Formats: sequence, C-alpha cells, structure tokens
Amino acid sequence: MKQLGKLLEWGGVKKDVVLLVLSGLALLASILWGEQLPVDPAWVAIVLCGLPIILEAIIGLVTAFDIKADVLVSIALVASVIIGEDFAAGEVAFIMQLGALLEDLTVARARAGIEKLVKLTSRTARRITEHGEEVVPAEEIRVGELLRVLPGETIPVDGVVKEGRTSVDQAVMTGESLPVDKAPGDPVSSGTVNQYGAFTMEATKVGEDSSIQRMVRLVQSADAGKAKIVGLADRWATWIVVIALSAAAITGFVTGELIRAVTILVVFCPCALVLATPTAIMAAIGNATRHGFLVREGDALERLAGVTCVAFDKTGTLTMGKLRVTSVLPLNGQTEESVWAAAVGLESWSEHPLGKAVTADGKARYPHLTPAGQGVEVLPGLGLRGTVDGRTLWAGNRTLMEQMEVSLPLEAEKFAAQRLREGCTLIYLAGERDMLGVLALADTLRPDAADTIKAVEAAGVQPVLLTGDHASAAAHIAGQLGIQEVRAGCLPEDKLNWIARAQEKGRPACMIGDGINDAPALKKAMVGIAMGGVGSDIAVDAADMALVGDDLRELPHLLRLSRRMLFTIKCNLTFSMALNFAAIALAITGVLNPVVGALVHNAGSVAVILNSALLLRWRGK
Repeated sequence: MKQLGKLLEWGGVKKDVVLLVLSGLALLASILWGEQLPVDPAWVAIVLCGLPIILEAIIGLVTAFDIKADVLVSIALVASVIIGEDFAAGEVAFIMQLGALLEDLTVARARAGIEKLVKLTSRTARRITEHGEEVVPAEEIRVGELLRVLPGETIPVDGVVKEGRTSVDQAVMTGESLPVDKAPGDPVSSGTVNQYGAFTMEATKVGEDSSIQRMVRLVQSADAGKAKIVGLADRWATWIVVIALSAAAITGFVTGELIRAVTILVVFCPCALVLATPTAIMAAIGNATRHGFLVREGDALERLAGVTCVAFDKTGTLTMGKLRVTSVLPLNGQTEESVWAAAVGLESWSEHPLGKAVTADGKARYPHLTPAGQGVEVLPGLGLRGTVDGRTLWAGNRTLMEQMEVSLPLEAEKFAAQRLREGCTLIYLAGERDMLGVLALADTLRPDAADTIKAVEAAGVQPVLLTGDHASAAAHIAGQLGIQEVRAGCLPEDKLNWIARAQEKGRPACMIGDGINDAPALKKAMVGIAMGGVGSDIAVDAADMALVGDDLRELPHLLRLSRRMLFTIKCNLTFSMALNFAAIALAITGVLNPVVGALVHNAGSVAVILNSALLLRWRGK
C-alpha cells in the first residue's frame, strides 16, 4: 500500500497555510489594536494574501486578456486601500486566499505512472549471433534478429517464438494473471515476463513500435486529452466584472459618493462564489475517504456526477483474481479424493499459478493429503510428469494428452466443452494409458459484485465489462452479474478506444480497473478508479481515485455522493449570487459601508462553508 500513502502528502500547501495563519492573526490584531498602532496590522494580510492575487490578475490580463475572478478582487482591494479601508481590503484578500488554498488541496500531485511504465521495458536482450549469444542494449535490436529469453526474464521486444516451449505472464498487456502457454509460431510481446522455459524468438517489432512503448504513448495521449473543468467563478468572471464596475460607476456618478462605489466593489467580490465549489468538493472528498476512496484529482467527483456508464475490468476488479478449483471429474473408476491426491502429489512441486491453486484447494478440502510426488519434471508449456505412489502420471493441458496419445472419453469431452464455455481452465490428469480425471479451475466473483452491479444500474448508470479474457469467460461472468454490454479480448488500446468512442457519442464513462493494461483507459475515462489493494502502482497512478479496501459495495454510494455534491455546489452558487445582489442594493442606498459590506458577504462565505460541511456525513438511500 505504499503507493496509496503518497496520495496523502500535501506537497507545497504548507507554506500557504502559514501565510493564512499569519494573515488571520494580523486581522485579529487589527480588530483589537488597529487604532492604537501607527500602521494597521491588516496590511500584513494585504501584502501576504492580496499582492499575489493582484499580480496574477495583471499577468492574466496582459498575457492573454484572461478575465478571472481575481480581476474584480484586485479592483476591490485597490479601491478599499485608496479610501483608507485597510481592514476591508485585508479581510477580502484573506477570504480569497482561503478559497484558493481549498482548491489547491483538491488538486492532485504530479504522478510518476509513465516513468514506471517505461521501467517495465527490458533494458538488455540476448542476441544470437554466429559466434554465440551476446547481451546488448534492447534498443540495438533490429527486426529479424534472433533472441534468447531465459526463465524469469522480461521479453525485450515483440516477436514470434521460433524454438522452445514456455509460459508467459501477459498481465501487463491483458490483465489476466494466468500465464499463457507459448509454442513455436506463437507471438510474444515486450514487457511480458517469461516464466518457465527458455526459448528462441525472432524480433518483429522493436523500439517505438513495441507493445510496451505503444502503451506508454497511449497513457501520455490519454492524459493530455482529458478535459479539465473550469471553476464557475472564473467562467462567469467577465460578466461579474462588467456588472460590478457598471453598478459602482453609475452609483458613484449619480450619488457623488466614492465610498458607495467602493462598497459595491467590496460586496460584489465573489468570495462566496469562489468558495462554493472547493468547499463542497473538500467535504465530499472527506465523505468518500470514510467509505474507502482516496480522491487524487480535485474535480474527479464533479466529473463523476456526469457519467452515464461504468466500464469494469474483470480480473481483480469484479473477480478475486485468484483461481479456484470449481469442479472435478473422476474417470476410469477413480474417486474424487484419489484424483485430488494424484493432482496434489504432482502440482505441489509446481510454481505455476494453476499448480498452486490445485495444491491449496486440495489441502483445504482434504487436510490429510501430503505431497507424495517424486521425480517431478516441469514440461514447459505443457504441464508436469512425475511419480505418485509408484505410478508415472502426467498433469497438464490438452496438448500434453495428445502428445502422450491418451484419448479422452466422451464424458470427459462433454465436461471439458461445458467448462470451457464457462471460461474455466482445465488440467487433465492421466496415467500411462488412460485418463484419471479432469480438474476445472476458474476465477471467482467477488461476493459483493452482483449486488454492486444491481445498485449501479439502480443509480441510473449502465455497467459495461471490458476484459482481456476470451469471449466465453467474459460472457459467463457477465451472465452471472447481469451485465448486458461486454467487450472481450481487449488489449490496452482496445479499452482506451472503447472509452474514447463512448465519450465521443455522448456517453461519459467511468473506468474501474486494477492492472497495468488498464492504465490508458483509466487515464482516458471521464473518471478513472483503481483498485487500491490489488491494483498495480501504475494503475493507481493513472487513476483519479483509488478504492483502498477493494470494497465495490461503496461504488453506488460514490456515484450518489458525486451528484449530491453537484447539487450542493449549485445551491451554494445560487445563494452566493443572491446575497451579492442583495448586498449591492443595500450598498447603492448607502445602508452598507465597505467594512460592514465585507462582513456581510463574508457571512455568506461562512454559510456556504457550513452548507458544504453537511456533505461530510451524507449517506444517500
């Protein structure tokens, strides 16, 4: 969980907190002793909090003629100082910087996900030459050259197996944790890991064309293309500035009282408007944290309120990501226990995930079983051979049975066909002449997955399944969960392209995944949510949020919370604008002076903060 600890760091906001504390103390001193001191302490707040606002407003106007809320704030500050209302100026500057601090707290820190992706690429390769093998930098490999890959090594470039059999961990590309058997003629991808057997391959795609480098570019392009939400105060700033300046100018001209004009500028200063969004977001983030979500992007909840579909990865997200033996078929007079005993006797010597799953399940069901295999030999890409209780046995895939010329009974054929349709992986167990049994293994659903999918649909959001697994396994899982829309056999670019197409058609999408292969889609989606417990560092870095405890049951609450937060923001904005216009009317008639006006509109800011705070404990039904 180290990657999640980094999400809690504050970065550079500690300096801003110190400046705000000093400014707040200065304003307090101004209230208590301002008239007794030669210089009003409020000037500390004006300098520390006001000058940065004025400088930013000037830079925006000069460089891009960009009118933001800072422009009106700057005008109000300068006008207040000119007429000697130092406390009003300091108070406005303090409130505005407080709002800016809250926004900074919701902005994600720079992430290193792309750098971690780059590190997955093998830096060296074993090139085969007429003089033997030589280790060279991976970037020197050219198309058509032969390479040797040993067990445990990362495959340096894309290619085709020319000689040897092995199993390759392709989780980086497909998300499926089960290694894939490879034989001559099969393709292999850069960034994937060779597990058991050494093999020779021919390079077909190298350098920038390799699979892992394409994924790096996908993540970069997805990040650059994600739209950012602009703060409403800045979006409306031009109109606010025009209205405020017009009202102040007309009032000053008609009444001849400069103080009324300045009061209008002070009361129309959009403090409550600026606070409306970040305070609600901060409160909603606090609520989300209590329910297991770490929010990395400040506007992620605001974006989540607009999604219409949620795309789920399968392995590790909707399922546990761990294989279990789901059924056993004894054959030729064997009992289920004897099949388990033979299978555990061989598989207890294997480091393959299938072997570990069989051993763990067998010992759980029959605690008295002890590994009895002897002389067990791993057959890369095929299975195992060894002696159990004096009998030579084989355990492996269908190809191994064909090589051993062991025929499958009709009963075994039917069993295998049905389990394959359900997305299971099969282990065939045979003696020297006949079959002993078949074991079916499958990934198991999370206990809360079905209820979560129903609750997501009840919230008005359509669930979609995007998986790198084959079509039969995807269809079986989708059928169990009631998911109608399924895309199977997805590579990283396929998931990203589906997200892109959906959003182009007006279907803002949320992506939920855990693997490195999900990173591009997590980046591209309107909102990306990574499984924080089982998820890879790169998936967490690419996402806008992380689900710490992997408890999917909280997802429907998060969807409802995001919409409630948006409703709260709209209420805050409506209230703050209504208060500002009411205060303007009072300022025009001379009822309010700059100091009282600042207090009135700051009271509105407090009301906005209190309304937002209600989100901290909100729980929708």
